[in-house]
Amino acid sequence: MKACRSILLITTLLTLAVNSIYGTPNNTLSEEMKTVQEVNFNTDGLYFAEFYDLIFRGHFENIEIRRNDLFLMAIYNQFLRAYGSQCASQLPSNKIELMETVCKRERVTKNGYGTVIDRSCIEYTTIGSGIYAKPDMYRGLKTLEASQNGEAIQYVFSLYSDSNALGNSVDMMHKVNGLKNDLSVIFRLNPCGESGMKRFEENLKRYAEGTSPIRMKTSSKYTLMKESGAPKGNQNYHSLLNDLVANQSKTWMMNRYVLNSISSVQVLSKDTNGAPKTLKANYRYQGFLGDKQGWVKVDFKKGLPNCIYFWDFPKNCKKANSTIVASFSQGRYSKN
Repeated sequence: MKACRSILLITTLLTLAVNSIYGTPNNTLSEEMKTVQEVNFNTDGLYFAEFYDLIFRGHFENIEIRRNDLFLMAIYNQFLRAYGSQCASQLPSNKIELMETVCKRERVTKNGYGTVIDRSCIEYTTIGSGIYAKPDMYRGLKTLEASQNGEAIQYVFSLYSDSNALGNSVDMMHKVNGLKNDLSVIFRLNPCGESGMKRFEENLKRYAEGTSPIRMKTSSKYTLMKESGAPKGNQNYHSLLNDLVANQSKTWMMNRYVLNSISSVQVLSKDTNGAPKTLKANYRYQGFLGDKQGWVKVDFKKGLPNCIYFWDFPKNCKKANSTIVASFSQGRYSKN
């Protein structure tokens, strides 16, 4: 029963259950969308910037969030909902309503004094959300949903065997918050009806369905940074760490990072080229108990920030923001 309740919690959180009829697919694009390479899509500063940019460019082979990744469903589903809310004028007349999973009947347990000590849902149902999607994008959602059967169950059971289960659960919530922040600004960066957004939509659907993308010739700056590696010369690691922690703190649920509070920066290890392999520093944050100090550690891969570890979940890797990493690779943190 505990596992079943956890499955329902996970699927509700990621809005995996969408039970409605299929729409009529629309795979046609204008010749301009198929051939023109000079289309822009701005992802700077977004939490999942690298993913969005690679989807837009059709460089599926470089995407780290694979089709069987449970979180891809969350990205796709929440994008549809954000698009349906913010770009409703772009929807066709045969649009399809997205559904929501809600509790239909719950079990309430009380102690001998009548105080509720447990409240859990024992029966769910689906209702219309009032948000609509394009039929072909909805088809992509259903295709992805079908391909991920069993992934939610596997994820739940992994929570019981993983020694870092709590850290992974918190990390999932941080990703959800990061996604929420992204979708609150992405349509301001890339207006609904512009070619860049249309290209992103089409390629997102194709990635979900496992079909060939509309591919741009130019490489993503996030791919180029991994090829170029670490910048030359002395770097301002104090500023770099401040930006990385400030970016991560946008997804925190309780604590608030005190800006520019990075101190005691240490290089714990170096690679064969003499560049940092691991950095560690202290920082301050505001919590329930006032101003506190924590530490952060950053591991580098091929000379670039890769994993960020915080004192409260020291085994939990949080990926460094790709926009900041690209700036670092381009030498924007250089002291020279």
